Amino acid sequence: MSKITAALEASVATVRDNTPPEGTAQTRRQRACVDHAFARILKLIAPRIRHFIRQYGLAGHWDDAEQCCAIAVHRAILGYEPEKAQFTTFVNWQIRGELQSLRFRVMTDQRPSARKVEATTVSLDAITGGEDGEGLSILSAIADEDALGRTEAGASDYLAQAAMNALTESYVEHLRNSGLERIRRRAHNAQPKPVKASKRPENSAAAPPVRRPGRPPLDPAELTELEQRLEHNRQVVEGRLFESAPPLDLGEDETGLARERVRQVAKRAAKTMSDLAVCDPRFSLMAEYRQAMLAAH
Repeated sequence: MSKITAALEASVATVRDNTPPEGTAQTRRQRACVDHAFARILKLIAPRIRHFIRQYGLAGHWDDAEQCCAIAVHRAILGYEPEKAQFTTFVNWQIRGELQSLRFRVMTDQRPSARKVEATTVSLDAITGGEDGEGLSILSAIADEDALGRTEAGASDYLAQAAMNALTESYVEHLRNSGLERIRRRAHNAQPKPVKASKRPENSAAAPPVRRPGRPPLDPAELTELEQRLEHNRQVVEGRLFESAPPLDLGEDETGLARERVRQVAKRAAKTMSDLAVCDPRFSLMAEYRQAMLAAH
């Protein structure tokens, strides 16, 4: 560690030791120690500051650049963690950041692409004239007052759509499990029952073991029909209840039977999903809303 680095570390430690915690008043002696140590830090890194000012092309704004560097040093002292890096390394990035910010505020954009279109970088804090002649900052002029409302509405729509999709998937999975259970039960009932072996005398030869049939295979036709019915119910839920998809095409239905079937499916789906929302913790908020609506009526 060089002499300058060691002196910087000692001065920074003096500033930190004489800076009381937030909410505690600083004594006159502590304030004097901090001012003396801070002035010594600026003197030690003055060559570094001059180098960075020239590097960023801010020689024509020397006073402003020096003030920005002093602010950068103050921030570096407050945020410095000795166990992670030396102060000289940490303060370099703070100074660079402040000078880069100053450069964008006081100079036109020097990038080739910006010079090609004669672009100029301006500060958002610059004052312009309003319609009534009063001063108006550029930031307030371009601020969108409705942005917060639109953002909240978009987030609300996104969460609502995600909840509807999850509830629809839960409902379809519930119907699938119920349908598979019915198909298995019918297949099991259709199996021939095993014949019981007759009792034989003790001295006779042992009877051969009775082979019990295993789980019967499911009928592919019934599985296909189940999936078609599930897809139909999904379309009814999405198109009629949630209106998140185009309504189901009923074709030419003169008697209205198809519409009545859709209405019945939607009614049963609403009841089933309401029960699922009560049991599933993912939809606890919906369940609370439902109970509140029932209590209100």
